[in-house]
Amino acid sequence: MKTRLFRKVRIDSEDFLETFWASTNLNEAHKAATEYEYSPEASVFTAGFAELQKINKIRSRKDENAAAETLEMQLATMDNLKRAVRKAEAQQLTKLGSALAFLATTGSATPFIGLFGTVWGIMASFHDIGQRGSASLAVVAPGISEALVATAAGLAVAIPAVIFFNYFSNRVNDIDGNMQNFTTDFLNLVERDFISRV
Repeated sequence: MKTRLFRKVRIDSEDFLETFWASTNLNEAHKAATEYEYSPEASVFTAGFAELQKINKIRSRKDENAAAETLEMQLATMDNLKRAVRKAEAQQLTKLGSALAFLATTGSATPFIGLFGTVWGIMASFHDIGQRGSASLAVVAPGISEALVATAAGLAVAIPAVIFFNYFSNRVNDIDGNMQNFTTDFLNLVERDFISRV
């Protein structure tokens, strides 16, 4: 499930970024962003664009005779935009990181479950030795083999869980880095636009 999700995220993100940088304005980029459902960058951009729309509506309601906005006033509105995109980033990371805790728990707990099975099998072997009064291989072997099967089963579950947890955690970190880079570029574009209007 996670492998398919991250593949879709990679494809949609690459396509969205290519479309975003080829767009002539933010409205065009916004129309394209709605097509990339799995791209975290598209989601961050959509949240930022929505906040920009709100800011522009507030500005358009101001009295036309009012004094022109200073650069400080314009840059102050950037705080709202920054908060909106940071919130969108956090939501995307939460979505992408879901179920990773299950892998971490599985990787750390199943060896102990296997160990419990091992102890149980050895106790059963000692119980059989006590009942039969013999420590022959025929008496000990069934309990020991059950103990080893339990250990192997615990490791067979734990090892892939740890490997995939580390792999997917690294993928989430990579996606987070790409999202932050895009967010920085997007905020820089908007700030330059604000400065050019002064």
